[in-house]
Amino acid sequence: MKSEKIAIFESNEEFLTELKEYVSETDGLEVCAATENGNVAIDMIKRNSPTAAIVDLVLTGLDGFGVLDYIRENNPDCLTIAIGGFKDDKIVDQAIERGAVYYLAKPVSPQTVVDRIRDLSNTRAVNYMSVSDVRDKRKASSLDEKISNIFITIGVPPNIKGFSYLREGIKLAVNDPSIINKVTKELYPKIAEKFATTSSKVERAIRHAIEVAWNRGRSDAISSIFGARVYIGSERPTNSEFIALVADKLILESL
Repeated sequence: MKSEKIAIFESNEEFLTELKEYVSETDGLEVCAATENGNVAIDMIKRNSPTAAIVDLVLTGLDGFGVLDYIRENNPDCLTIAIGGFKDDKIVDQAIERGAVYYLAKPVSPQTVVDRIRDLSNTRAVNYMSVSDVRDKRKASSLDEKISNIFITIGVPPNIKGFSYLREGIKLAVNDPSIINKVTKELYPKIAEKFATTSSKVERAIRHAIEVAWNRGRSDAISSIFGARVYIGSERPTNSEFIALVADKLILESL
């Protein structure tokens, strides 16, 4: 079996040494490059063409974002995992947009890093996927997780059909914001086609999901999600308003 060539770019010298030793002792993996400096990292990538890279966002010289940009543009077949002490969604989204397939928040163990490398390598091998396909799959999964977390926070129960229909509708609106103006003609039919049902059932299920959430009375949670008291008391948004609100929030967060 061919070994994965792993590059490790980490600002903490102790953790860099720990990662190098752990990766080197793992079957099927070999360390082909390691440094704390982003400029040196670029030279190492040119010389060694790693198949996977661990990139700390804070490096001396060129920072981790610059290294991610270089890998994406010059070695697109390299699977990249970004790591750092940032937990801000905007920072994480930037890392993903610049080519990272995973973002791991410090402190993180060497075993977790290696587990993620194996996950990505196996996904690519088993499904004959390109790195860009793996990245796209991870992005889609990340969006699903964000939407689901919003639903759970405001009280949309995951065991009703409207949960899945709403999530799909929001994903469609994130990818094409104009679809919110064509709810009955395009959005409902596309959801219905995916779930093998009818547009009218989609509309009713989504309306029911929103009603359930609002009837639970989590006004503070709803306000915290949308950043303002957009609906008071028993007042609740229409289907299209709710989808637009969540989609706009996700789009703004990704900017």
